[in-house]
Amino acid sequence: MTLAYDVSGTGPAVVLLHSGVCDRRMWEPQVPALAGAGYRVVRCDFRGYGETPVADRPYSDSADVAELLEHLGVERAAFVASSYGGEVALELAEARPDSVTALALLCSAMPGHAPGAELRSFAEREDALFKADDLAGAVELNVRTWVGPEATEEARDQVRHMQRQAFELQWTAEHSSTPRAELDLARVTAPTLTVSGAHDLPDFHQIAATLANQLPAAHHLELPWAGHLPSLERPAETTALLIRFLQQATSGA
Repeated sequence: MTLAYDVSGTGPAVVLLHSGVCDRRMWEPQVPALAGAGYRVVRCDFRGYGETPVADRPYSDSADVAELLEHLGVERAAFVASSYGGEVALELAEARPDSVTALALLCSAMPGHAPGAELRSFAEREDALFKADDLAGAVELNVRTWVGPEATEEARDQVRHMQRQAFELQWTAEHSSTPRAELDLARVTAPTLTVSGAHDLPDFHQIAATLANQLPAAHHLELPWAGHLPSLERPAETTALLIRFLQQATSGA
């Protein structure tokens, strides 16, 4: 199996897809609660994150996740996805609509989204730090940008550690995942919750609202306290929200 992963609990499958500044450890607060609520919880590290090495050839993150689910015998699953993980979940839901039972997209990215001014500025600053070989500075820029005001220092340190490890793994990588240029959102039929944070960059408000308007069975919720990583910023509140949504979505409510 290409991806490092772990599985907890029994019941309907819920797949957790991490953000681009974290790895599967970002879901530590959610795993026991979701397993305790009666779900089989699957989480994985994309290539170049956590315990999964970088790729030695061109690849697709969504194809990797599909391969993992086939390996585990999971035919249908709900997805809870953060940021870049949301982009991967949308690709899977568009390609395999009958196999996705629900989507909870936390501050999700979206294939084909054109970055706004603030996101472009962030990317330019990050690129300048990389060119200066200032990996520590790039890590701190990401922590300042993506971790919201409600996060504890422990959560900030967790993001700092995960982002640093990802940068170190990817520093000399020759290949990166190639996302879809655009999606046919009409094919994404699963009940969907799009979440945005009031303290996040404007791009992610726009994406959440766009998805809620264009997906056939979606609604948008903005969290007034959240930055970009609500599952780490207020884990108990976010976990309760996710469980409530999954129970309603999978029961047909």
